[in-house]
Amino acid sequence: MTKPCIICVAITGSVPTQADNPAVPITTQEQVESTHAAFEAGAAIAHCHVRNEDGTPSSDPDRFARLGEGIRKHCPGMIIQYSTGGRSGAGAARGGMLPLRPDMASLSVGSNNFPTRVYENPPDLIAWLAGEMRKFSVTPEIEAFDMSHILQAIRMHSEGLLFGQLYVQFVMGVKNAMPVDRDVFDFYVRIMRERAPEAEWCAAGIGPNQIKVNEWAIAAGGHTRTGLEDNIRLDKDRLAPSNAALVLRAADLCAKYDRPIATPAQARTILGLPASL
Repeated sequence: MTKPCIICVAITGSVPTQADNPAVPITTQEQVESTHAAFEAGAAIAHCHVRNEDGTPSSDPDRFARLGEGIRKHCPGMIIQYSTGGRSGAGAARGGMLPLRPDMASLSVGSNNFPTRVYENPPDLIAWLAGEMRKFSVTPEIEAFDMSHILQAIRMHSEGLLFGQLYVQFVMGVKNAMPVDRDVFDFYVRIMRERAPEAEWCAAGIGPNQIKVNEWAIAAGGHTRTGLEDNIRLDKDRLAPSNAALVLRAADLCAKYDRPIATPAQARTILGLPASL
């Protein structure tokens, strides 16, 4: 297989703390440094949340702006993807950074259960976020926690409600949502191939199953996500020393399946994104 594999690194999220793993980057400087190391290891996309200095989640557009500036400076061409997820804010605050015009932004198009709460994505909020992404020419990465989210994304894209090329990420392993299940994964892939053949897809595994989902995605010809947001361990006995270590682990799987690692320029072409300035 010669199709390049895009590796996305989810650098921090809003849940893991430095008490869980000292390698989790919190401050803007830590996040930029961690992203740069992951970029050097082969990551073409940086999936970004921001935090306050005390580590709590933030939706402050100024923090997103500073982080984006640092990534552009130190990781030339890397695709910047901001999170509009519900852990960092509520309502319109979730899209407050979209006027910064990142290359991409995550978009959840349905609700589901999380470990201790309902991850609410009501239709009016989904429509507003999608509209803001169209307004500012931001390509969404659909975060699909359930089969219905994949079908909803395909419908929305066919109706012109999503900007740019369709890109769907299967998120598997969140407690109370879709588990890591090979039959389900294979069905997701088949649905994408049959109903959205021009689209690209990737997959993310949460927790200890991260490496398993990385391998499934790479072997099946998709793209994949790794990073300390999703998983803080290399194995049950060892914490991951960095985001870069998790990217290198995914890169080793690319070599195993003869998949070239996509450069940022190749990733932009695959995803229909403009060349970096």
